[in-house]
Amino acid sequence: MEKQKIKKSGVLLTIAGGICWGISGCFGQYMFQEKGVTAEWLVSIRLLSAGILLLLIGYIHQGKERMHEVFRQRADLKKLLIFSACGMLFCQYTYFASVHHSTAGTATVLQSLAPTVILMYVCLRKPRLPRVFEVFAVAAAIFGVFLLSTHGNIHNMLLTEQALFFGLASAVGAALYNLLAAEILRKYGVYIIVGYGMLFAGIMLSAVVRPWAVSVVIDQETIVCLLGVIVIGTAIAFSLYLKGVSMVGPFMGSLLATVEPVTAIVVSFLFLGSQFQWIDLLGFALILGTVLLMSLRSPHEEASKSEEAAEPMEGRQ
Repeated sequence: MEKQKIKKSGVLLTIAGGICWGISGCFGQYMFQEKGVTAEWLVSIRLLSAGILLLLIGYIHQGKERMHEVFRQRADLKKLLIFSACGMLFCQYTYFASVHHSTAGTATVLQSLAPTVILMYVCLRKPRLPRVFEVFAVAAAIFGVFLLSTHGNIHNMLLTEQALFFGLASAVGAALYNLLAAEILRKYGVYIIVGYGMLFAGIMLSAVVRPWAVSVVIDQETIVCLLGVIVIGTAIAFSLYLKGVSMVGPFMGSLLATVEPVTAIVVSFLFLGSQFQWIDLLGFALILGTVLLMSLRSPHEEASKSEEAAEPMEGRQ
């Protein structure tokens, strides 16, 4: 009964995080199209700002001593820095590099391969063949994302060598931040780990992007959209999602997060006048069907998957 409650909570948190990402993508799209904001500038600002916001909340709720505790544990600090650089920063940078060399749709399809990377990792770590259900779930989710991102037309994908490289790298990055955070999240909590992870990633990216040197039109609309990206799409989204992943496991979490493109398309259609095609309904059905099936799975099966994901991190202490 307790496992069932934990799983339900984890599923809801993970899906909520994906929905927040989908909403924030529309704020970002508006700024790209109407305000001339660059993706690199936005990512560096969102990481820095959301990191500071989460750390302030953590300081209020958990106190100064708790905030500093992770720095006294060398092994945990190492994991935090790896999570920040290899998870947060690597995933963000490679995704937007893929967008730069192709299109947002192509980059989204390539990054949606993250569940495949996680499944390969789990199967290789404890040598076994993937289960039929796992293969079906991954295939359905990826095909659903493909339909939503390209409207079913493969010619809408601009697949250069650079786009393929950075797109596949972003899938690895997405897998990494799913896999790396679980143990230290359970130990220190969302505010501390996600907050420091984002702040460190934002500092590293800002050293390259130099956002203070980028000319951006700051008006009321830009501020509202920035708040949407920083608060809803970064601080809240990552906190909900990674907390959920720590409860349901990285494989299931990465599949549940495919609600993001569904949310983005619905919100874009309702508020930004984006085109909607009937082939998108099949994409919706595949993704939402995968989410529903994963949500209905036995908590005992998912508990074993969570243990599989956590064990390698415990072994690296």
